Amino acid sequence: MASRPTPDQVHWLTGQFCEDSKEVTYRRSITSRVQFEACLSLIVAACIFGMFSISDYSLLGLTKEYYLLVAMRCVVVVLCLSLALIIYRWGGYADSTWLHALPLWVLATGIILIVPLRPDSLSTQTTAVVVATMAFYLLIPNLLKVVTLASLYLSAGFIVSAVLFADITPMTTLRIALLLIMANAVGFFALLRLESLQRKQFSLLHEERHQNCKLLKEIAHRKSLETQLRTLAERDALTGLNNRGHFIKLATALLHRSQHENMPFSLFMIDVDHFKKINDTWGHSHGDWVLTKIAEVCSQSLRPMDVIGRFGGEEFVMALPNTGPEDAQMVAEQLKKQVAELPLKEGMSELCLSITIGIAVAHNEKTTLESLIKQADQMLYVGKRDGRNKVVMFQI
Repeated sequence: MASRPTPDQVHWLTGQFCEDSKEVTYRRSITSRVQFEACLSLIVAACIFGMFSISDYSLLGLTKEYYLLVAMRCVVVVLCLSLALIIYRWGGYADSTWLHALPLWVLATGIILIVPLRPDSLSTQTTAVVVATMAFYLLIPNLLKVVTLASLYLSAGFIVSAVLFADITPMTTLRIALLLIMANAVGFFALLRLESLQRKQFSLLHEERHQNCKLLKEIAHRKSLETQLRTLAERDALTGLNNRGHFIKLATALLHRSQHENMPFSLFMIDVDHFKKINDTWGHSHGDWVLTKIAEVCSQSLRPMDVIGRFGGEEFVMALPNTGPEDAQMVAEQLKKQVAELPLKEGMSELCLSITIGIAVAHNEKTTLESLIKQADQMLYVGKRDGRNKVVMFQI
């Protein structure tokens, strides 16, 4: 059983992809280039074909044959230029192969018609046919099968015209036929190799782009995983606040900056009052809900420069740079008030939600974050011992 051709496999005889969809994709990818090159080559070919009317005049003079020859050349030139314009504007290499094939047949017909009008210049015309054949294959972009048919039509038509109108001998006919066969063979295999190489290059480029796309997706996936891991390493899973380790890292940097700029720095230790009773009475799910709501209130009260974290259990910690004792006291009182005003879940109407806040303020460059946390924690326990729902500031 014959194996099915792969999408990137190139046909050995046509130089095209064996899979039609891949071939169409390739042709569409080079449409703009083919349009430009086809138009340019047709304009050049039309100009060269028309310029030979000068040599026609030197050989034929102002004769009937000359006028017919000039008229034929003008028709071919006009058709080629018109087709060049049409191809440039509307030519679709993938969908309108016939449009790109027409100029070859027009040029081939024009070259064949020269023989009956100038039979005495057969040797010159033979050279022109060889050059035109090579140009068909290598200079005017087109599909190999289209070029081959047009070139064979040119060669066969030229030989028939030569036999009918130039009165050549069988040996001369054979020599011309062999010359044209050689020109077609060289042109065919040269274009076959070029077509195959271009499609293989396209496949490699397409595969490289596919691999690059996969690599970019893999990089994006890895970055996403890194972000998730970093979030897991830096954030508290329940409240979404900074965890203890990450808070200490951020707060230490803020403290050093405040000390360097000789600016005040305040730190809050916040504890949810009677949290164990909340868990025992309403369950841990309600306790978690209370923590998340308090975390939201604290986060909303922060400035962009402030940092907050969950210190452990029902404790939160806040670092407020550029905040002196008076401002810290005011912020803490406002925060305590907002927590007390939080709407509670159904069934928790008996709960009087409150927090206790201990405040410590850095007063000199030797103060460390550890000492501030210790001072704020001491004030927190002072507030809890004095009945909770308090804001207590460390006094030097």
